[in-house]
Amino acid sequence: MKFSRLFAPTIKEAPKDAVLPSHIFLIRAGFIEQLGSGLYNFMPLGKMVLNKITSVVRDEMNAAGAQEVAFSVVTPAEAWKSSGRYAVYGKELLRLKDRKENDFVLSPTNEESSVLMVANKVTSYKNLPLNIYQINTKFRDEARPRFGLLRGREFTMKDAYSFHANEADLGREFDLMEATYNKIFTRLGLNFRAVEADSGAIGGSGSKEFMVLADNGEDDILVCSGCKYAANVEAAKRAPKIAPCEAPETDGMMKFHTPETKTIELVANFFKVDKFYTIKAVLKKAIYENGEKIVAFFIRGDDELQETKATNACGALELVDADENEVKNAGFVAGFCGPFNLPESAEFYIDKELENAREMICGANEENYHFIGCNVVSFKAERFKDLIAVQEGDKCPCCGAKLDKTKGIEVGHIFKLGQKYSDPMNAKFLDENGKSVPFFMGCYGIGVSRLVAVAIESSHDEKGCIWNKEISPFALEIIISNTKDEQICKFANELYEKCQNLGINALLDDRNERFGVKMNDYELMGFPYAVLVGKGLANGEVEFITRANLEKQSVSVDKILNLIKEKLA
Repeated sequence: MKFSRLFAPTIKEAPKDAVLPSHIFLIRAGFIEQLGSGLYNFMPLGKMVLNKITSVVRDEMNAAGAQEVAFSVVTPAEAWKSSGRYAVYGKELLRLKDRKENDFVLSPTNEESSVLMVANKVTSYKNLPLNIYQINTKFRDEARPRFGLLRGREFTMKDAYSFHANEADLGREFDLMEATYNKIFTRLGLNFRAVEADSGAIGGSGSKEFMVLADNGEDDILVCSGCKYAANVEAAKRAPKIAPCEAPETDGMMKFHTPETKTIELVANFFKVDKFYTIKAVLKKAIYENGEKIVAFFIRGDDELQETKATNACGALELVDADENEVKNAGFVAGFCGPFNLPESAEFYIDKELENAREMICGANEENYHFIGCNVVSFKAERFKDLIAVQEGDKCPCCGAKLDKTKGIEVGHIFKLGQKYSDPMNAKFLDENGKSVPFFMGCYGIGVSRLVAVAIESSHDEKGCIWNKEISPFALEIIISNTKDEQICKFANELYEKCQNLGINALLDDRNERFGVKMNDYELMGFPYAVLVGKGLANGEVEFITRANLEKQSVSVDKILNLIKEKLA
């Protein structure tokens, strides 16, 4: 294509709310434009990138045996009500009515639609497994859309849904999709890690996120320095902590008067013990679909509560702070709360690492009193949950090496759904014994439009974008330094035609613009390579530029085409 015909309006200044490089450069370079809060149009350059990413995703999904479909973007609310998600999903789900007052949603995910497509059509185990996917528009009504394509309200997503006769086959497909995602993100040239993750609103028994490592990442992830273990902080695990010193000696469980010692720091100082041997209480108000309740979470004194883990432990929609009266009415004594001496109605959970812990100190659930010499035994197994926030420096649960914290941007997520959707929606098949059984399901998502921004977050400099060959709109830009010079124009056009004939996707900058403007636009748009045809042509040379490091090399005119073919092979 010739630049003079390309619709790519560049601007000098980015919008005031653009703070991330991807947001700034994609708008300045004319790849996207903002239409409204969290809503973006893809201009021709942006659509070229989106199409290339879509093509890679489609290639690998088809190679893995998945079959492409397209679900309606608007979904009847009855489908979501039948799965149980309509009431609990939250305000991110855009609900609407038609002229007949029928309820609909703009789907942020399509588990329900996939179940409706398969139910009553696949009726026997002989027709399983099945994996269907789409690449389609989604909508999530974000409270605070920001960061351009990274946190928009409307987005393009690849979502796949698999159906299986048993959990073992679901596990096989889950592993296949993990391998497929590895191929996709490798082809896209991204520095990524697959990490253990929380299943969130999608649900299910297990999930993995695919994170691109980037300084501006919105998620914290913990990565092992000695093996391949990696996890989002919301789901990270660690090897149990080792006691830093001997446990304090006591004569059994006793109650001590501890006036005004309401914090772990004060308790540890009062008893002259390491905080490792204290139990911290975190009191929260759990919000449920049909009510709310005060819940206590007990963790080791030198740990912090991980709220996503805590929310999952009690099965709440969310956790919020509780006021003093609410805590008191629930039977807890703030500042002196422990897992012992609680009323029967108390709702509480204990971190797994405290199970069978001995010689601990905790609140006596009585004003100004603590217990010492506590052994955390005789509690029901369901009381113990993984509650703690794993920290940088903790030990890997797999190999014991140190965990390091880094930033990542989520680009994909795969889930083992089990029968979470098929059971309530009564989607069943006949198994080998002729028994009617709900499908075992998996789901697998990739943020396709988000990947456009992620590619820039992971590869840019102060001048602009740096695209890799796989997804760049153009592999090469040929820049005419002076459009008034007939020889320069003639050689540049001939080189452009040769590239076109070889199938090389090149852009010819034939605009009647100053040389500085053309170079600034090239650096901003960030195509992998450029050939500058300028004054050196008189000496039989042109300049070859590599965008990644802006390295320039003089190349004779009779060798430039071979160099282009070599670089773009």
